[in-house]
Amino acid sequence: MNPTDMFCPHGECPLRGRKAVGNVVIHSRQERRYRCLCCGHTFVERKGTPLYRLHTEEAVVAVALTLLAHGCPLQAVVAAFGFDERTVAAWQERAGQHCEQVHRATVRQGQVELEHVQADELWVKLVGRKLWLALALAVPTRLWLGGVLGASRDGGLIRDLVSQVRRCARSGNLLVCVDGLSSYVPAFCRAFKETVHTGKRGGQPKRLPAGFLLGQVIKSALRRRVVAVAHRAVIGSLAQIEKRLQATGGGKVINTAFVERLNATFRSRLAPLIRRGRCLARQETTLHAGMYLVGTWYNFCCFHDSLRLLNPGPPGRKWQERTPAMAAGLTNHRWSVSELLHYRVALPPSRWDRRRKLPRWKLRPQRLVAMASTV
Repeated sequence: MNPTDMFCPHGECPLRGRKAVGNVVIHSRQERRYRCLCCGHTFVERKGTPLYRLHTEEAVVAVALTLLAHGCPLQAVVAAFGFDERTVAAWQERAGQHCEQVHRATVRQGQVELEHVQADELWVKLVGRKLWLALALAVPTRLWLGGVLGASRDGGLIRDLVSQVRRCARSGNLLVCVDGLSSYVPAFCRAFKETVHTGKRGGQPKRLPAGFLLGQVIKSALRRRVVAVAHRAVIGSLAQIEKRLQATGGGKVINTAFVERLNATFRSRLAPLIRRGRCLARQETTLHAGMYLVGTWYNFCCFHDSLRLLNPGPPGRKWQERTPAMAAGLTNHRWSVSELLHYRVALPPSRWDRRRKLPRWKLRPQRLVAMASTV
């Protein structure tokens, strides 16, 4: 038990969500419970994780979620472990909500240099209806940037996806490769335009960064067969786009091959996405939770063969394996299942801070240390 990695989750605590302040001490090692010296409340180690208040052993839940994240149908997990189907579905939903919070706290912080982004959509068959799932990928790091579910393949779906990509990007100097859907061009242009300060009064103009490039792959089909492929440079020239493609390892011509490979990964690891299968989802929330479970697992817990490097260390192991999150600089090691489930997302400041001024004595580390020594 390490109190420095914990923070107080109580809503009225002045130090809510703050780590390494000295206000959290061990209350009970047997129950794995901590206590906040500022507000006096106690909380268990699992507070704020999908394992909170679960009576099943953590190892069993981790194995079940591992199977779900690798494409095992929910009914197979039920038959193998003997749990109720609603119990396993609740585990998947809680894990998906937790992975969505982890994704927002790590990937969507504007700290990733994307360089090359690809986006695509795929249709999903539910019981009685059909949905569209739009995904985005950073090609140099193979990092999954986010996904959106929608009832139709329209501009709203694309705008929501592009807004997620913008939250991940550190700058607007990147190459975007998409298919021939017309909604991509205005969505990316609107999201990545930056305000240019001219020093004059009135509204300031907005322009795209000088390094922003956008290319489209337009496929012509006849009787469900692709008969022609056209490569179009929408923003920038073909020479600039081809040069950026070679610099980022994205091929020689404009393509969406990498995000289409990601679509295949999601179809193989999320059972309701399998074509002509019998494991159809009934609710959109099930797909939403499964998408974030598979996506976060793909980013932090899975090694990618195309990202491995020659091992510079002592002989014995030729390759240094890396996950997409390691390649993007978000972490320095591969996360285990337990580490992902136990990751506690930092909470926003409490409402108490916004109502009145925080007393100085509660912010003094010396005061908290003295209180901890008397416990």
